[in-house]
Amino acid sequence: MNKYDYLIVGSGLFGSICARELTDLGLKCLVVEKREHIGGNCYTKKIEGIDVHVYGAHIFHTSNKETWDYVNRFVEFNNYRHHVIGNYKNTLYSLPFNMFTFNKLWGVNTPEEAKNKIDSQKFEGVPTNLEEQALSIVGEDVYNKLIKGYTEKQWMKSPKELPSSIIKRLPVRFTFDNNYFFDTYQGIPKNGYTELFEKLLDNIEVKLNTDFFDDVDYYKSISSHIIYTGPIDRYFNYSLGNLEYRPLRFETEIVDTENYQGHSVINFTDIDVPYTRIIEHKHFNVSESKKTVITKEYPIEWDINQEPYYPINDKENQLLYEKYKQLSLKETNVFFGGRLAEYKYYDMNQVVDSALEFIHNIS
Repeated sequence: MNKYDYLIVGSGLFGSICARELTDLGLKCLVVEKREHIGGNCYTKKIEGIDVHVYGAHIFHTSNKETWDYVNRFVEFNNYRHHVIGNYKNTLYSLPFNMFTFNKLWGVNTPEEAKNKIDSQKFEGVPTNLEEQALSIVGEDVYNKLIKGYTEKQWMKSPKELPSSIIKRLPVRFTFDNNYFFDTYQGIPKNGYTELFEKLLDNIEVKLNTDFFDDVDYYKSISSHIIYTGPIDRYFNYSLGNLEYRPLRFETEIVDTENYQGHSVINFTDIDVPYTRIIEHKHFNVSESKKTVITKEYPIEWDINQEPYYPINDKENQLLYEKYKQLSLKETNVFFGGRLAEYKYYDMNQVVDSALEFIHNIS
């Protein structure tokens, strides 16, 4: 008889929710995590009394009250609302694109004036790539100053090589509402995300610094089922080829000032600035610290030794993923879930929903 009902590979949001729900159903789980900490890319740690988002900014947002109530079962969230500033050659613009942005660019004051300006610059036709999609929505000025350079840095590809679907994530508003997300419920855990994962994994066996692939046969032998949340191509030893991701390098420093940039996130949209954005973590949760902590995010070239962050869902990679997915369906008692295993750009609320739906389907 196997020692565990479920072995869960990865302690990110999908894996941790599965572990919690299965444990509450009376099943015995073991979570193995190759990093030295739980929480995956949502991990936060205290530096100078500030909750630092170690792997980039994470803002929880949803319009589903059940999803919001679920995460609030474990920790209390603040009422943080995400507003982003774009810095183009030291001129600051409001993001996502809204009437503040259009006023700064063109001096227009009404939605009609802004729409007329955009209409005079728009791409006409059916967009086939990110550049054409952006031009069809916001025209040349917004694209050239606030999208083109940032996108080239972020993805290390020409916008002409990227799918149009990527830019659809960014809202455009003809109001003075600069809230990044439309969702009803938004916030960040008051004590950081790590507390959320500690609560999710309370009284569940977790092995850190443990790589599932160091002894796959052993881990399969001690569990009746496996939930795998890592990169799907890694599971199959890259037998069909490597899926591409956008990796990042984070440069975090303590700055001896109370307030470095006056805002949580500033995007640097000029191609000549090497980093894509600066995060000042204390603005996510109010902190009395006399110092501040900032993180600069740099894009880097992808290889399989880098941490995968964002899947590059272009046509070639998507076709390769579909082949891996077919292989995954042939696995016995192994389930694949989460961003990396499904090669999908999930927001956190979508991961929560996906994990809860998965548990509902198997229980």
